[in-house]
This record gives sequence, structure tokens and C-alpha cells, in this order.
Amino acid sequence: MPSETLLAFITYAFVTSITPGPNNTMLLASGLNYGFVRSLPHVLGISIGFAVLVMGVGAGLGRVFQTYPTLYDLLRIVGAAYLLYLAWQIATALPVQEASTHGRPFGFWKAAGFQWVNPKAWIMAIGAITAYLPAGGGMQAVVALSLLFAIVNAPSVVVWVTFGTTLRRWLTNPRHLRAFNISMALLLVASLHPLLRG
Repeated sequence: MPSETLLAFITYAFVTSITPGPNNTMLLASGLNYGFVRSLPHVLGISIGFAVLVMGVGAGLGRVFQTYPTLYDLLRIVGAAYLLYLAWQIATALPVQEASTHGRPFGFWKAAGFQWVNPKAWIMAIGAITAYLPAGGGMQAVVALSLLFAIVNAPSVVVWVTFGTTLRRWLTNPRHLRAFNISMALLLVASLHPLLRG
């Protein structure tokens, strides 16, 4: 990959990874409710799960949606329903002290699996493959692109966990925490708007 294309791809990966969306909203809430260390499996699940999704798109799964657009509509419905469920979980999360002992953050497999029903992740993956995969690069280029995306993605999403962990020091009042969690849940619901209107 030429250096200009590589720089453009890294910029694409960074911007799409760090901007608000379902994953980052959940990581912000996880950092606040469970702390940095307990949220790391969630981070790794997102980055590795997304890399596998990019590999799948590069291997031809993206064409399935072009051939059968109703499958993409189904994905959007399933993804939207799951996001609503997650929004409810965030809105009703326990206070920090209780969550630390009783609650469980998203684990690696849950976070990795979520990428497959996250329409934003599909759009990012299809964009990466269609715009940046070198012509005739084959599966080796797909794997390299996927791994590079994961390398850029992981530190980008860690920013959101760190922000949530920092907020944890200030949101010790249960009412403030409840208001924050409800706000995060509403943001997660608001993130459905672009994927449902298309």
C-alpha cells in the first residue's frame, strides 16, 4: 500500500473509531460503572471482533448484502433491538459501589459478537474494504488491513473508557450517576437514528 493511501486509511480508521457511536457510548458507561481494568475485555472484544468482521467483509460477506438487501434490513432491525436492550441495561445500571461487586461489564465474546449486529461497524468495515483494499491484494492484504484497523481502533476506543473512569471520581452522588447513565442510554438510542433511516 502506498504511503499516501496508508496515511489516508489510518486517518479513516482513527476517525471512525474515536467518534461517538454505540461501542464508544457503551465503553464510556462501562468505564464509569466498572472502572478501567474491568472494561478492558470489552475494549479487546470490540477491536478484535471488528478486525474479524473486516476480514469477513474482505472475504466477500459484503457482497451478500448487495445481493440480498433484505438481509441488511434484517441486520438493522436485530441491531436496533439489541441496542435498545443495551440502552436499558445502561439506564438501570447499579450505583458504582454496587456495580463494582455485583454487576458485570461486557465481556470479550459479547463485545466481539456485538460487532456483527452493529450496523455502524458494518458500514465502517465495508468502507475500509471498498476504499482502501489494494486491487488484487487477495486475502493477505485483507488480513493486513484488518489487523492495522485493530491496532488503530484499540487505543481510540480506550479514550472513551478512560473518560468514563475519570468521570467515576466525580459522579459519586447516586442521583448524578443515574442521570449520567440515563443520558448515555438516550445517546445510545439516538445513535439508532442514522442506521434506521437509511
